[in-house]
Amino acid sequence: MSTPSGNSKFKIQNYQFHYSLIGTLDKPLIIFLHGFMGNINEFDEALKLLFNKFSYLTLDLPGHGKTQVLGEEKYYTMANTAHALINLLDELKIAKCFLVGYSMGGRLALYLTLHFPERFHKVVLESASPGLPTEAERLERIKLDTQIGRKLTRSLEKSDFATFISNWYNQPIFGCIKNHPKYARMVESRLQNNPQELDKSLRFMGTGCQPSLWEKLQCNTIPMLLLVGEYDQKFISINTEMVRICEFAQIKIISNAAHNIHFENTLAFVENIKTFLSAAS
Repeated sequence: MSTPSGNSKFKIQNYQFHYSLIGTLDKPLIIFLHGFMGNINEFDEALKLLFNKFSYLTLDLPGHGKTQVLGEEKYYTMANTAHALINLLDELKIAKCFLVGYSMGGRLALYLTLHFPERFHKVVLESASPGLPTEAERLERIKLDTQIGRKLTRSLEKSDFATFISNWYNQPIFGCIKNHPKYARMVESRLQNNPQELDKSLRFMGTGCQPSLWEKLQCNTIPMLLLVGEYDQKFISINTEMVRICEFAQIKIISNAAHNIHFENTLAFVENIKTFLSAAS
């Protein structure tokens, strides 16, 4: 079955998803889920290197790009978003596939894996986590995300939004990403988002709001590859603990990268995906 490349809209209940289905469905399909402030084009450079091997589904997550949430703010939550994505797979007649998620998209990918394991062959999580294990940590993170959200809603002018993005990438987990030759291009892509929509995503699908997945992770039986950058010590620690409690997970530390591996070391990102997804389970 041949599927043309190009962007499409899919309306389901309280969502109108903006997505792209690329390739032919006689090849294995991978869903890619972007991180906070990303969009449907987040993995374009990786897809150029993967192109002949798989078919792909990319999309704008709620609060990002051209995807619209048509209902209440609760539809930005991880649980509701996950159910909507499963409905999208059903509509596209995709019974089972591979799944790749980065950062926020990685947390969502893990939620999908643990709640809908029958839908995925293997899963790649890039710089992701199962959330925060205690209520006290989650409440503290919610406070922080609320403060960040206020800054977002005040940054309606493009110059203010650009300042917000610059400050965001000053976080230690991103290492020296600002020195990357394509950093300015990435910022231009981030600026296509609506700050008010990003605020809703942060408040309803941020790390503080998501349910902790640590306990459920122990019962996982889906093969998972955890990718972390060598300069992202925080997520090396988190993912090392994930591997310790989940026998079906393996970790790979990627050189010359911090949090955003697919951007900083695209070739290593792609080669690890190819090897992992092609190997016998």
